[in-house]
Amino acid sequence: MIHEKSKFDQSIISSWIIRGATVLDLGCGDGELLSRLISEKQVSGQGIELNERAIRRCVASGLSVIQQDLDTGLAEYGDKSFDYVILNQTLQQVRKPDLALKEALRVGGRVIVGFPNFCYIWDRFQIFFHGRVPVTPSLPYQWYDTPNLHFLSIADFLDYCSKRNLKILQSTFFRKNEKINFLPNLLAENGLFLITKAS
Repeated sequence: MIHEKSKFDQSIISSWIIRGATVLDLGCGDGELLSRLISEKQVSGQGIELNERAIRRCVASGLSVIQQDLDTGLAEYGDKSFDYVILNQTLQQVRKPDLALKEALRVGGRVIVGFPNFCYIWDRFQIFFHGRVPVTPSLPYQWYDTPNLHFLSIADFLDYCSKRNLKILQSTFFRKNEKINFLPNLLAENGLFLITKAS
């Protein structure tokens, strides 16, 4: 189910990216999304990843990926070095999400952010009725082995964008492979946003 969700994420992200663009994928994992964008959209892509095993898989696939901790910033990249910066299923795993977003918006003209919606109805149900941290397809880990450090909702991210004067160019909310257009903060498992700095 997680694999299907990532494929759905990738389709949406690919549709938002202009052919031939420059792309930096932060927390690129094994490079599946980056490979797809290079194949489908002929992007000039680079990835940043912390996990050594994932980096080896990327390099074996011919991808340009460097090892780096996103919590240290992106000082080696100049302003607007890329057309797009991607933070898909990464934001909730960094220690300093505000810094990660500021740096992504500095080095990229547009930033794609995707994350699990912690206020999804099934998550609320598990907390309310079971009194336990939820384990769902979008949050598949136990509390003791989760890589997630921050839990945010779609409403939280909308509020963040408003406070930081960020413009939302596109957004998609979904559950499994189904787009959710009604009450997304309650009914969507994941949110995906294309944002930029407001002019």
